[in-house]
Amino acid sequence: MNFLFNNILRNAAVISYRSHNSLKLYITAIQNITYIHTTSKHNNLMDFFDNKKNWNETNIRVGRAWRLDELRIKSNTDLHKLWYVLLKERNMLFTMEHECNRKVRLFPNPERIDKVEESMNNIETVVRERNTAYYTLETGETGERPVEDVVNLFGLPEKYPKNEYIIPKFMNTRWVKSYLEHGYINSLAVKKFYRLYQEKLRSIKRNERNRNFNHVQHLLKRFPDMDLEKLQAEYPEVDLEKAKRTKKARGHFLPKY
Repeated sequence: MNFLFNNILRNAAVISYRSHNSLKLYITAIQNITYIHTTSKHNNLMDFFDNKKNWNETNIRVGRAWRLDELRIKSNTDLHKLWYVLLKERNMLFTMEHECNRKVRLFPNPERIDKVEESMNNIETVVRERNTAYYTLETGETGERPVEDVVNLFGLPEKYPKNEYIIPKFMNTRWVKSYLEHGYINSLAVKKFYRLYQEKLRSIKRNERNRNFNHVQHLLKRFPDMDLEKLQAEYPEVDLEKAKRTKKARGHFLPKY
């Protein structure tokens, strides 16, 4: 009987010792883990400012914007993380630009804002492509808001995304009277504006066509041995045969064509 009682006490003492040691090891491990930080360092409002070593720089070396083909191979989680990184970078650049303008200093590399915005637009494009593909596969529809071709008050075609309203369109007397009954889109003022607008567009196209034609003539004059096929591919709307016969295209040499 004493032998059995001694074995029980010995086993209880061993279990108590092991549990005490394991508890001490667990507490030590917890204390060591408290010194390990996996989160990023918080700088409070200083996150809205650039690194201090770049404050007095006039030129900062930066990379290019993210391309569509690079973003398409990334997962949705990576795109979500990259979006917030770019958003934080854009807020920082806007803050630094405002601060430089306030202190009448030169903001270094302002094209960084354009690169960040281009990257964010590309991310939105990739996300929209994935959403469209998913909804098309699941429901047969794109999931985008339906768009309708309408004519605005200036008589110009416009893409109008449909919205939800409290009352239907035919019951909206304010819209019907001003837009249809009084004929704003068919009035003489709108027709005159549309005619002048089309005339301006034709003038812009004509001036652009003339500039390209004159530029091709000067190129033929300066570089008579240039590749005409590449020149035609660069300016497809220019008549090369007509440009070669003009006086501006001929230099002080015997023409080869």
